[in-house]
Amino acid sequence: MNKFNKRKQHKYATIIKMKKKIILLIVMVILIILSYFVIQKYHLTGNSIRDPYIHTKAICNESNFCQDYEIVCQSDKLIAKSEITGAFVQQDSNWQDPRENKNLCD
Repeated sequence: MNKFNKRKQHKYATIIKMKKKIILLIVMVILIILSYFVIQKYHLTGNSIRDPYIHTKAICNESNFCQDYEIVCQSDKLIAKSEITGAFVQQDSNWQDPRENKNLCD
């Protein structure tokens, strides 16, 4: 192999290394930009604690009739409560509710 071919091969190897570095740099920039948008979308700045959240909870009366409700809370305050149609159960008369915490927004 002559000197010209060796130089040519070295030149191509250098170009390939540079292309790999450029591609890596572009991928890193894209990842940084995507991370920024994900953080903004999901409010990972502490605002998510103040956002309303929804869950379900069964509320039982003194005759052990338990009805499921959709509960909307913000922080520890009840915002709304709506009955879920058809989601109920009548417990035995000697049944005791095992839940210690009766707060709807905990």
